[in-house]
Amino acid sequence: MNPEQPPQGPESPDEADARGRPVGRRVLLGTLGLGALGVVTAPTLQRGLESFLAGASEKDPTGLTGLLPNGGGFRYYSVTSSVPRRNAGTYRLTVDGLVDRPTTYTLARLRAMPQTRVVRDVQCVTGWRVPDTPFEGVRLSRLLDAAGVRPGAGAVRFTCFDGAYSESLTLDQARRADVLVALRMRDEDITHAHGGPARLYVAPMYFYKSAKWLSGITVTGDVEPGYWEERGYDIDAWVGRSNGRDDEPTS
Repeated sequence: MNPEQPPQGPESPDEADARGRPVGRRVLLGTLGLGALGVVTAPTLQRGLESFLAGASEKDPTGLTGLLPNGGGFRYYSVTSSVPRRNAGTYRLTVDGLVDRPTTYTLARLRAMPQTRVVRDVQCVTGWRVPDTPFEGVRLSRLLDAAGVRPGAGAVRFTCFDGAYSESLTLDQARRADVLVALRMRDEDITHAHGGPARLYVAPMYFYKSAKWLSGITVTGDVEPGYWEERGYDIDAWVGRSNGRDDEPTS
């Protein structure tokens, strides 16, 4: 759940395209009914609803599916009309920039590294919150140490295989123990809809910092504003201390 719209912030490209386009009464009621279904059904059916909404959101001209809660409490966001899929055979994560040992990781190689489990609330800058959500993966600091960060480096930039999204952290933020290249979420491999097979997870910050569909980690001299930060989001996105919000901290 990657890009999220701040209060009174700019529209995503998809929302801008859809704005003003009439929504039929049947579409509206049917879609809202699906949201209600996620509240009353059993966990297995909730997972099915999540899968349905994830697929529908990529083809939804109205944007309604992105506004609905599902069984897990998450919403689906993307800044592109579609996102290519990667699997264990095709996924690659590159670490480069101001490092001594640029490296490309396969999914198998990431899975073979020591894994860290972090359980925190997920807080979206739009207001919704999912409590006690487990993430597991490789600490970002471990990948940075393996690459050998050069003197003069001060930040890390993240790019994604959707071809559009980006994020950044300071080097100190990136080295926190609760910042992961996450491979699992809620005790399952991260699905495509949730940014898999690997995504960034920044536990103490609003969820737009946790870039989905992660493909590149580039060590830089200075912080470069990410996709939504160029459109009004705070760069230092601490939960409860940024974006004009006073939510309870998540870490």
